[in-house]
Amino acid sequence: MKWRGRRSSDNVRKVGSGGGMRTAGALGGGGLIIMLVLSLLMGGNPLDVLMNNPQVSPGQTQTTEYQSRNEEEKELEEFLSVVLADTEDVWTEIFASHGAEYRKPSLVLYQDRVNSGCGAASSNMGPFYCGADETVYIDVAFAHDLRTTFDAAGDFPFAYVLAHEVGHHVQLLTGQLEKVQSMRNQSNYNNEMVKLELQADYYAGVVAHYMQNKGYLDKGDVQEGMAAAAGVGDDRIMEMQGGRANPDNFQHGSSEQRQRWFLRGFEYGDLENGNTFSVRDAQDL
Repeated sequence: MKWRGRRSSDNVRKVGSGGGMRTAGALGGGGLIIMLVLSLLMGGNPLDVLMNNPQVSPGQTQTTEYQSRNEEEKELEEFLSVVLADTEDVWTEIFASHGAEYRKPSLVLYQDRVNSGCGAASSNMGPFYCGADETVYIDVAFAHDLRTTFDAAGDFPFAYVLAHEVGHHVQLLTGQLEKVQSMRNQSNYNNEMVKLELQADYYAGVVAHYMQNKGYLDKGDVQEGMAAAAGVGDDRIMEMQGGRANPDNFQHGSSEQRQRWFLRGFEYGDLENGNTFSVRDAQDL
């Protein structure tokens, strides 16, 4: 991906370790944590983390900036700042075309632990979005995990990760997150969660569509994104954990579904064709 020398976002912060243990839960009134299925491999349950523990309190604000531990981390920080700027450009343009204003999210890069608006979190959660403070949180060490655990080649998988999490911010702004939250005690909640995640994959594809039109993508970048989407499919994760893939227990979608919706977003590059909620059963997506 051609990213060097391009605009970086002003909405990126680096914070030091916030202390505390990992906390699963979220605040009411739209305070949501959304995370990639990366955390499943590390023992997390996205439904627990998403919204079913109202006792979680917001973390204290952190002001200490950590020091990059190596050149790989420093390069990743710069890369993600450029990708965030790309998401700002594409969603500002799309929202404006619908007569709306896009409220930009923040990106917090941290090491080991962090205090978010949705509570304390540790690196074993993987990247996540907190709706309470409209911020994406990424432990910079996740680059190593993404490469070693999921065989992610190249740099574009990291763009996919961030664009997916920003996709959850778009869902917050459009009201889709609130709709799914209101269904959390219903029997079809998992079904709605899959739709939510696949829509975020679609939105990641929309960002890739923009990057392609701007000439930012290198040959093979889209394939890298497809491979990253497949690597975090529920069936792939369940099989890696030694179990059998059971669609009834899916919470993010199968590898094939995640690839399909990312590619759909890449092809259309708009909001209109990403309505995963138009289908009753997520297995049909």
